[in-house]
Amino acid sequence: MDSSPTDSMSWSAFWNGPLGAVFLYAMLLVILAMTFIISFRLLVNRRKIGYLSMVLAIFIMIVQNVQIIIRTLWPIDSDMQYFIELSLKMLSFLLLHLGIYQLYNVTRKRDAFVLAVIGVVSLGVALSYWYLPGWLDGVNGSMRLVQSLGIELYMFLLIFSGFLLVNPRIGQNGKYQVLLTLAFFNQTIHMIDVYLLKGEQPTLRMLGIVASFVCHTVLFLLIFERIIEIMQAIYNSSIKDELTKLYNRKYFYQRVNQHVRMREPVSVIFIDIDNFKKLNDTKGHHTGDEVLMQVSHIVREETEDIGICGRYGGEEIVVLIVDPETDPRAVAERIRARVEAETVVTVSMGSSKLRKGQTADDLIKLADEAMYQAKTTGKNKIVTL
Repeated sequence: MDSSPTDSMSWSAFWNGPLGAVFLYAMLLVILAMTFIISFRLLVNRRKIGYLSMVLAIFIMIVQNVQIIIRTLWPIDSDMQYFIELSLKMLSFLLLHLGIYQLYNVTRKRDAFVLAVIGVVSLGVALSYWYLPGWLDGVNGSMRLVQSLGIELYMFLLIFSGFLLVNPRIGQNGKYQVLLTLAFFNQTIHMIDVYLLKGEQPTLRMLGIVASFVCHTVLFLLIFERIIEIMQAIYNSSIKDELTKLYNRKYFYQRVNQHVRMREPVSVIFIDIDNFKKLNDTKGHHTGDEVLMQVSHIVREETEDIGICGRYGGEEIVVLIVDPETDPRAVAERIRARVEAETVVTVSMGSSKLRKGQTADDLIKLADEAMYQAKTTGKNKIVTL
């Protein structure tokens, strides 16, 4: 059934009237409240200054939107209220993008100096609302537009500063660029509506509110994805060795145990770098770390499609081969040859296939014993048990 002209007019009146604006601002408050809760939880758990900046910025945004809703429902012609609204918009923008920057960077002295300069300039721009040359006095409505022009134009400068100063130094560049683009679009619509069309185009004003809604949604997604990044980093740090980026001993053993319990035809290769203690003593631990990373990289490249590798302890590296068609001795020989050719060390290696009745401990121990035989009978060789 077709909607009547009266229904269409009612919808248009709602959309272009104050109730439509209040509805969208209320939806904005919901998004901001969710973002505030997430940011506050991150602040409590992580205690990082970037989250404090984000919490303050989002709180100011909430206050700003509540103020706009009140002004929309009960219009008040007050210079002070308009000044507060503009100042909150500028302050929340500064804090928000400072917070995003601090999520990915440590604030150094140079950064602190730049922030101090921006703060002083922003304060000067805000105060320019009250201090204008006497020759600009005129009609009250026109005067208010002139008073706010400095802050409104300064917002464009802050947006472009975000593109130049913040965007190259953070993760999630795509979302941040969308955030800044929407902020620019919203500010442009606002300037056209207020300064060119004198606020007589409600549809344009509502379009600006929608752009602001999308902008805040992107902000929510940006912070939510940051949480995912943190969770991934915490998980990776719990299962991987920091130096070599191989799996740690505990996780490697869990994976071996998992495959052994399922009685899968797996193999383990045990690798030990020859004369590693002597290398550390003569060349230093820095050289030892570099060699360990080189060997780890070779092992990871040779086994990434057929199994997993881990750092078992010190200079010992272990490989779990889960591909039943792969010959573990052939893999071990490729690793041995590459280490000898590409690094300043050699490796002794032992390998063992899972036998009936063996446990994960038995399999790893047998490969370790094979490696020990290789090490005590000449080194730079492979023994299979």
